[in-house]
Amino acid sequence: MIQVLSHAWKVAQPAITMARGTPFHEVADGVWSLRTAIVNVVFVSESQDSWVLIDAGLGFSVETIRDHAEELFGDEPPTAIYLTHGHFDHIGALEELLEVWPDTPVYAHQLELPYITGKSSYPPPDPSVGGGAMAFLSFVYPKGPIDIGDRALPLPEGRLPGLPGWRAVATPGHSPGHVSFFRDEDRTLIAGDAFVTTKQESFTAVLLQKEELNGPPMYYTMNWEQARQSVATLAALEPENVITGHGSPMYGAEVRSELARLADEFELLAVPASGRYVDTPALTDEYGVVELPPKNKLPFASIALGVGLVAVGIAAFTYSRRR
Repeated sequence: MIQVLSHAWKVAQPAITMARGTPFHEVADGVWSLRTAIVNVVFVSESQDSWVLIDAGLGFSVETIRDHAEELFGDEPPTAIYLTHGHFDHIGALEELLEVWPDTPVYAHQLELPYITGKSSYPPPDPSVGGGAMAFLSFVYPKGPIDIGDRALPLPEGRLPGLPGWRAVATPGHSPGHVSFFRDEDRTLIAGDAFVTTKQESFTAVLLQKEELNGPPMYYTMNWEQARQSVATLAALEPENVITGHGSPMYGAEVRSELARLADEFELLAVPASGRYVDTPALTDEYGVVELPPKNKLPFASIALGVGLVAVGIAAFTYSRRR
């Protein structure tokens, strides 16, 4: 069963990419968002001779990321790579990119370092939260860790190399050391998965990239109280331009209104009715996972439904492409 679901996941990714292409947006001055299948990476340039990459997408995104980097910056390597967090869909291309850019450091919050330096796997995803096929299938998603060794550095306090106009904002909850990035000058926010602009639990929503502001992807969120506080923190920034880890960029009064509503009604709009981490969060420290709540049993019918929904979605998309 695991092998079947893993294969379904691998097959689904190119289908999602083809369904919506690889949209590339200049969201704000010197800030570009690139969607690679189901997840976004961000290029930021604060001067003519330097740029940084934020997050590193899925493993098959290496060439796409490199091609767009060369389009924007020629052969100039990034000054740094910053990670909002280290879940597999945000670091999949990282190791190969570091081979291409051997002198580029990787910055992540201290509490994310165990998962990119081989010390700990993440708290396991929770398929029992429901919401759609992407959630049902989450038990087969990679939990890590990867190991990039001393290329990984703790996120500096204060000034960020290559990002002089930006500040890191602690937004834990979805992962232990999740961070977002904010530029005060024009209120541009790179939110990672602190909240997202599509319903990431639903295969259909992901395939169609339906724009809809949601809380963090439920199946990977390991501390819901921290996640609530993080959304409130970001809502208080009143962002003008927003890039999230999943979904399309959003702008202006619409995103501020929706984000304020999410902060005010977080329990109703974001927290699943039940789930492994809903009442008891995973405990972690600078070395990784310390303690986990008991695993919820996932009915076989839910697993079958998840596989079926993905199969139907891929088949429908393939049929539509052939017509």
